[in-house]
Amino acid sequence: MITHPIKIYPTMGCCGLDCGLCPRYYTKGSSRCPGCCGPDFWQKHPGCSIITCCVKKKNLEVCAECSEFPCLKFKDIEKYDSFLTHKKIMSNLDFIKEYGTKKFIEKQKKRIKLLNEMLKKYDDGRSKSFYCIATTLLSIRDIEISLDKSKQKIKEDKIGLENIKTRSKILKGFLNKSAYKRGIELKLRKE
Repeated sequence: MITHPIKIYPTMGCCGLDCGLCPRYYTKGSSRCPGCCGPDFWQKHPGCSIITCCVKKKNLEVCAECSEFPCLKFKDIEKYDSFLTHKKIMSNLDFIKEYGTKKFIEKQKKRIKLLNEMLKKYDDGRSKSFYCIATTLLSIRDIEISLDKSKQKIKEDKIGLENIKTRSKILKGFLNKSAYKRGIELKLRKE
C-alpha cells in the first residue's frame, strides 16, 4: 500500500494558495477538495511539482520554509492563473517567511470563520465563489466592516432569514465597495 504525506495544515497550500478559502474546499460530495495534501488529496490531485519538491522531498509544510525560496517555480506564478485568489500566493508566502506558519494559520482561521458566516447566512446558492474570493483578497477588517454594515442594513430594513437573495445582494454590495476603495477586483472581467 502506497502512503502519501499528509500536511499538518491542508488549508494552506505549499505554493501559498489559501486552500481553506477555496470554493472547492467547501463543496459537498466527491468533488470536494480536502486541501493541500489533506486526506484523499492524492486521489483527486495525483501530481503537483511544488508538492513533490516541498512535501515529498523536503518534508516541509510550505515553500516559504525552504532555504531556496523563492525558486524558479515561483517566477511569474501569479500572472499565469486566472483564478483571482492566486494573486495572494507570493504575499502569503512572504508573510510566512517573515512571521511563520502559525501566525499565518491564526490569520487564516479568522478568515475561515468570516467565510463560514457568509456561507451560512448570506449564500443565495450562487455566491460561494464570490465570498471565497472576497475573503481571500480583502483585509480581515474590511470583511468585518462589510458584515457589520450588512447586519445593520438588514436589521433596519427588517429583512428576514428567508429573504436570502436580498441579504446576499446587500453583503456583496458592501464587499464590492470595500474592494473598489482598495483597487481590488473581486470578479474576472468578461472579455
